[in-house]
Amino acid sequence: MNFLSSLKEFKNNLFKKENIYYFLFAIIIFFLDRSSKFQIIHKFNEESHYINSYINFDLIWNIGIGFGFLSSNSSIVYNLITTIIAIVISILFYIFLNSKNLDKFIFSIIIGGALGNFYDRIIYKAVPDFIDLHYNNFHWFTFNVADIFITLGILIYIIRSFFVKI
Repeated sequence: MNFLSSLKEFKNNLFKKENIYYFLFAIIIFFLDRSSKFQIIHKFNEESHYINSYINFDLIWNIGIGFGFLSSNSSIVYNLITTIIAIVISILFYIFLNSKNLDKFIFSIIIGGALGNFYDRIIYKAVPDFIDLHYNNFHWFTFNVADIFITLGILIYIIRSFFVKI
């Protein structure tokens, strides 16, 4: 199979009706994340807002990956991590295109969240995290809506891997 026929097959696979629906689902997740971050950035600013005994909205800017891991003030490290994230999202998209429907659904959840955080890395040079879960003095890592979808998608994929054989 030559490059042109591979490209044609990719194009045909990309525009399948089912792929369009799942891709739209990922876009909806992306916009849910963008909307939540817009509200926090523009209305809450950098003040902590008490919601109840277990949750606060507290805007922090994460320059690392999930839960602040690999945070660094080095632009080289930041750009390297951002490039790796772009490659991972591209690989996930390729896997998405070649998956069956249940996995397409799962990957669209992960991709939608990943695109939300990737957008922030490109536009803001950091990801706004703002959901602060806590109990007494224990605080979980601060996270955002995109992180919820990424985690949810990964958990569903793991559960599916154990219980649903496709």
